[in-house]
Amino acid sequence: MRRRTTGPTPEQARAAREHAQGEEIGLPAEAGGWELGSLGASANAVTVLRRSAWVLLLAGPVLGAWALLAGPKAVRAEAAVERPAAVAVDSSGPGGFAELFVTAYLEAGEGRTGDVLAAFMPGAGPAALAGGGGGGQVVEQAAAVRVRAVSAGYWAVTVAARVRPAEPAAKPDQAEAAVGLRYFRVPVRSGASGELAAVALPAEVGALLAGQVPELGYGQAAEPSAADPGVRTLQGFFTSYLAGGGEVDRYMPPGGRLTPIVPAPYTSAHVERVAEYGTNAPGAAFPEGAQIPDGTRRRLLVDVTAADQAGVERPLTYAVALKARDGRWEVEAVEAAPLLAAGSGVTDKRSK
Repeated sequence: MRRRTTGPTPEQARAAREHAQGEEIGLPAEAGGWELGSLGASANAVTVLRRSAWVLLLAGPVLGAWALLAGPKAVRAEAAVERPAAVAVDSSGPGGFAELFVTAYLEAGEGRTGDVLAAFMPGAGPAALAGGGGGGQVVEQAAAVRVRAVSAGYWAVTVAARVRPAEPAAKPDQAEAAVGLRYFRVPVRSGASGELAAVALPAEVGALLAGQVPELGYGQAAEPSAADPGVRTLQGFFTSYLAGGGEVDRYMPPGGRLTPIVPAPYTSAHVERVAEYGTNAPGAAFPEGAQIPDGTRRRLLVDVTAADQAGVERPLTYAVALKARDGRWEVEAVEAAPLLAAGSGVTDKRSK
């Protein structure tokens, strides 16, 4: 007997049709782990991306040009150039070298002049002083009295030499006349490493002209006043400094440094005359008992007479600066040179 197959009911058919329509029209909430929006949102995103791409495309050339202008400039590498090291030579070096050279030149004996001078003048042959060496001279004193720069590393040095014959004179008056002061000019050259050499033999020249004595910047000198408390400081200071009469520090401000002369060359020292900057009456502005503001300074030129153990007196001159502290004068400094008057600092043209 054939079984009759029963079909879906009308309610089941209607539910199946609604489910199929929902799958065609709607979109699932998730797909592959990415959350998707609506179709309108997707279209907006595409529009924004398209406009951004056009902006970048148009701005590309401008940004490239700006990078070229704002970037660091290229620096050309220069090849290193080797330069010889500059050698500084003090003028005292050529002066001392010329003194030794002139002494060796004057005292050189016959037959050994070349060997003696070769140390100062490379290439000097044994006959450099032929017929004129002879020897027979003694240099008692030699001093460079002028060092004149000819060019860089090249000097003309004038040496004064006190020369006497090696053999004593028969009569005393002849011996005194035989000792004379002579002048020799020596060309001295400095090498690449600072070594010195004489370019030629010495040239004997005339005596140098004496320089003009400059005017000093102090007032008239006068005997020290007993009413000047600064004089007492000076007297005690020079007694300690020259004659070993005590510590010099007691006459100087705290921290002052001045090395006394040891051993003391004199047995006594006495201040003879004093000249003061800015006045012809030394010490008149600072009498005994006057109130002296701390920090007040005085510039003095002091003549001192010092006597040695044999009783021989020697005049000495010092430029001294005094400074007031706590109502007393102290030796602030023993200056290197006296003050010159205005306009006296110009170099004497004759000494060039």
